[in-house]
Amino acid sequence: MNDSTAQALDFEKDILEIEEKIEHLKLLAKDEDMDITRETKRLERKLSQHINRTYMNLSAWQKAQIARHPLRPHCLDYINAFIEDFTLLSGDRRFADDEAMVCGIGRLEGIAVVVIGQEKGSDVESRIKYNFGMAKPEGYRKAQRMMDLADKFHLPIISFVDTAGAYPGVDAEARGQAEAIASSIEKCLQIKTPLISLIIGEGGSGGAIAIATANRVLMLEHSIYSVISPEGCASILWRSGDKTKEATEALRLTAQDLKALGIIDEIIKEPLGGAHRNTEQTFSSVKEVLLKQLKELMNLSPEELKQQRTEKFLKMGRGITAEF
Repeated sequence: MNDSTAQALDFEKDILEIEEKIEHLKLLAKDEDMDITRETKRLERKLSQHINRTYMNLSAWQKAQIARHPLRPHCLDYINAFIEDFTLLSGDRRFADDEAMVCGIGRLEGIAVVVIGQEKGSDVESRIKYNFGMAKPEGYRKAQRMMDLADKFHLPIISFVDTAGAYPGVDAEARGQAEAIASSIEKCLQIKTPLISLIIGEGGSGGAIAIATANRVLMLEHSIYSVISPEGCASILWRSGDKTKEATEALRLTAQDLKALGIIDEIIKEPLGGAHRNTEQTFSSVKEVLLKQLKELMNLSPEELKQQRTEKFLKMGRGITAEF
């Protein structure tokens, strides 16, 4: 059983059963020298039908589950896949280095870029190291330092957003979490260099928008982006964790909802079954879209970039207010 199968989501049970049958047949054929070609093809066709049927009719809650899938590629996976000569930069020059916020300089197809991203980690040890992608004030101040660096040397910025939200601990609040997030949003609006943000998993609350107030906001097909987590929303509005699914629908946090509302600019299609089922295809699609958007933005002047970003978010606010 491969990792993706072993960690299948609850709505993928039928898919899991067929995958297990195919794997069992292949093992049996090796041991007993059987011809399983016909039966394997039949099961593979059935598997394809089940995956298509399941993923064509996903609910918002199911999309949230996919966005949080433990095998979904994270920030460092994208950096390792297509950011060449990446050099990690550390520290906020005030307090400490926050490893949840990954920052550095590299090249995308020869174009020098500054990269900012939230890293969740892929196993117990790395999740603890990266604090599950929840940055503290020093993480957001490090991001601001990277934005200043990019602005000074006229380097475009790519940010990978993947966080349930900023770290809510007492120590973070004591060091000015709210101010750090607000200052990071302000910095995003002040810089005069291209800024592209991509939500690769979860885009949670101010912890996400602090590095996603960008010229272009992109989302992977099954990622989510919202003002609060579904669980947090359910606990506030209904005072019950049983209403998480209803909260997910009400938040309109899917890429499709947000594109219709004009919050994001483009949805990047994922492989059938989600980004975790074919990471190489995911990396290729993301790289292609990032390059396209980057080349478009690099044709704008510094003043045009800043103005375009400001108008984008002012228009967004007016549009949503008018709708509701």
